[in-house]
Amino acid sequence: MRIGLFVPCYIDAFHPEVGIATLELLERFGLEVEYPRAQTCCGQPMTNTGCHEESAATEELFVRNFSGYDYIVAPSGSCVHHVRCDMDAVAQTDDVRQVRARTYELVEFLHDILKVDAFPWAEFPHRVSLHNNCNALRGLKHASMSELREKAFSKPADLLSRVRGLEFVHISRPDECCGFGGTFSVFEKGVSEKMGYDKVHDHSRAGADYVVSADSSCMMHQQGCAQRLEMPLKFIHIAQILNGARA
Repeated sequence: MRIGLFVPCYIDAFHPEVGIATLELLERFGLEVEYPRAQTCCGQPMTNTGCHEESAATEELFVRNFSGYDYIVAPSGSCVHHVRCDMDAVAQTDDVRQVRARTYELVEFLHDILKVDAFPWAEFPHRVSLHNNCNALRGLKHASMSELREKAFSKPADLLSRVRGLEFVHISRPDECCGFGGTFSVFEKGVSEKMGYDKVHDHSRAGADYVVSADSSCMMHQQGCAQRLEMPLKFIHIAQILNGARA
């Protein structure tokens, strides 16, 4: 199985350790993983702000970089959601359709495609609260949504339950947005801050040592909120835990 590794811009710039953990984790399962060095942004920020035409060249480059792989895997639900659901600025050729269909977020790839049932190298002896990114939750169906009153499930929790020593704590509003929302946090700063403060208070009340998520963007926002409130919460990407990080 030949995998193209897509590392989103903000991970490359602020959380390169997440990209490294994703690569190492995929290689643990014997996969042939390649990182196209010409890759850049997938076009999500421009599309999210309504600049659809301006994202066309970026989307075209993404398709050129990742055509021909069996799967494209990224440690970001929001970026994968853009590729799969919103990459509409380019003409929908066969190459574009194939790249869109083959692009998976890391959790869903491990859970749905590889069907991983053990991480024998992983141990994380901490109390963990789980945060689901909105696009991953409602766009990629990472977990059940309370407003739909559907049967409860959680792909991230299922994977993390196979990590030795990890203890889940449960927040009161598990599928509520943290307020990041990309450029929303810039243009609606006050609302974004309040949502972030509410979220980290929820994690803290639950007794979490660590907040874990499949999206570094949400964690970056929440970490800033926690620091301003002088909360001792720590934040870690799910790829790092599944790859064997202990702190």
